[in-house]
Amino acid sequence: MDRYETFVEGGTVYVGSDDGPLEVAPLDDIVAAAGGPAWTITYSEAEKERYAGMDTSDEGLVVDVVDMLHAMTHSQRFVETLAAHPTEVPADDTISPRAGLFVGKLLENLEHGVA
Repeated sequence: MDRYETFVEGGTVYVGSDDGPLEVAPLDDIVAAAGGPAWTITYSEAEKERYAGMDTSDEGLVVDVVDMLHAMTHSQRFVETLAAHPTEVPADDTISPRAGLFVGKLLENLEHGVA
């Protein structure tokens, strides 16, 4: 199964595809939507109680958001879905639907790690 890489060129985030680079959004917009350039790993008390055997030794570790972005790869299905989303920013929003979908996956990876 093919995986497509994420890369940054000229301050813009792209995802590889069979048709060439797919533009996502400006890197600064992605970082801002993710909450900033750093992500601190935390576990709630509820998570610690529910999963008592869970390894939480990484709690407090600070992850660079751009490093995580560069580590992300994507399935063909995700890339096709991403391509189907518009890149125009709606008047009542700060990022495009395409960028929003990408940021959602980035946040999932920050919260749960890259598998």
